Amino acid sequence: MTRREPAAEIADAPGLTALPPSGASCCRLPLHPQRAAGLPRSGRVRGTVRAARQHAPAPRRAGGFTLLEMLAVIVLLAIALTAVSMSVSKSLSSAKIRAVSRDLVAALRYTRGQAIVKGAQKTFDVDLDAMTYSAPDKEPKAFPEGIEVRVLTAAQEASSERKLGIRFFPDGSSTGGNIGVISGQREWRVNVEWLTGEVALDEVKK
Repeated sequence: MTRREPAAEIADAPGLTALPPSGASCCRLPLHPQRAAGLPRSGRVRGTVRAARQHAPAPRRAGGFTLLEMLAVIVLLAIALTAVSMSVSKSLSSAKIRAVSRDLVAALRYTRGQAIVKGAQKTFDVDLDAMTYSAPDKEPKAFPEGIEVRVLTAAQEASSERKLGIRFFPDGSSTGGNIGVISGQREWRVNVEWLTGEVALDEVKK
């Protein structure tokens, strides 16, 4: 009598692998490392791609300026330079007429002082043709370029429409009048009182 051992017991023995029945063929393939670790292959792949995306560097913008940006900067610079130029021009014009107006005041007061000191009539002259003015015994001075001059005086003190004067007397009085100095929208006026001969400078508001 032949003794047969149960196959189940042999297969369950530790460290042993059940063999197929006699006459059957079998081939065992090695397990994939990921399957051996008990993790699904698809989960590993997706996790790797997601991590790669998180650590990928963000695209950088190429250095330099575009043509539109450069044109915008040029336009802004042109506007700024124009504004500065206009401001400087107005400041220079204002300073110029203020300076000549003060010099006119000084020359007229000098003329009045000479009339009082010397006890004789003295005349302050303005030549609109030559664009000059002069006090007694002084060289004529030219008005600055770009300046408009208007003179109001007594009729007897005008040798012509372009050559005018203001006369001072030994008691300090005068024939009176005024001299206006104009540049653009600004005007300074030198006033001479006929009774007292006092000289004053005023800015005319427009």
